[in-house]
Amino acid sequence: MIHKKLNQHGYDHDPAWRGRVTAVIFSCILLWPMLVMTEFSPWVLLDKQSLHASAKFIISFFPPAHSIEFLQLALTACWETVAMATAGMTLALLGAIPMSLLITENFSLSRLGTGKVALLPSMFRQLIRWFLILLRSVPELVWALLLVRIVGLGPTAGVVAIALSYCGMLGKVYAEILESSDDNACNSLLRNGCGRMTALLYGALPECAAELTSYTVYRWECAIRGSVVMGFVGAGGLGQRMEESIKMMAGGELSSMLIMFIALVAVADGVSGMLRRRLV
Repeated sequence: MIHKKLNQHGYDHDPAWRGRVTAVIFSCILLWPMLVMTEFSPWVLLDKQSLHASAKFIISFFPPAHSIEFLQLALTACWETVAMATAGMTLALLGAIPMSLLITENFSLSRLGTGKVALLPSMFRQLIRWFLILLRSVPELVWALLLVRIVGLGPTAGVVAIALSYCGMLGKVYAEILESSDDNACNSLLRNGCGRMTALLYGALPECAAELTSYTVYRWECAIRGSVVMGFVGAGGLGQRMEESIKMMAGGELSSMLIMFIALVAVADGVSGMLRRRLV
């Protein structure tokens, strides 16, 4: 018979409460200097002047702009944003897929005999990993700021920025997903003389397809959001139109474009769910 330890009020005693309380206190002590350093002061939002300005701006959101001219312009910008994100993701995949295959130890031929990767292939894989770290360490917004100076204003800077940053992210995550899969099928194919691509298609991909697809579509959704943000630095698309509306304090136009943006993210989420259901 299991005896429960009760306190004086008759409730179950939690044996780990001291640890939890200590962790909360330690977290507060650690976070407090960070909040002080960032000058975090949310009560500024409750200032009378701030509340008045915020209310005035939010009221201007209604009704959303719905003139034919504006809707045509906004839909064109919306399509430009989707095209920017899709083109950038395509270029990112062209770089990420081969690099993820090269750094994934499951596809290493040198480890089949000894079980360990040889020194030279290991060094080569590490160099590629460092290159992927370099690509994803720089946010796409920073890439866009640099590229706007080089190629000028427009979607080209946004496409290349997404391709560079997302190539590093996709390559790393793809390699981790493939390495976490069961390598027995890959090893059997490689021992029988198959190439890495065959081992990927018939060994690892059947097990990892759903996870890889889900992450890829999620990153495409992130690329759409990133494309909007990069528009604020001159990379075109919906973000650039939103910046113009904010500068003119045109809340109705901004409201319409926000609705379109939310619809885009909802569509991307629906596509992701459909693909997952088909692959499960």
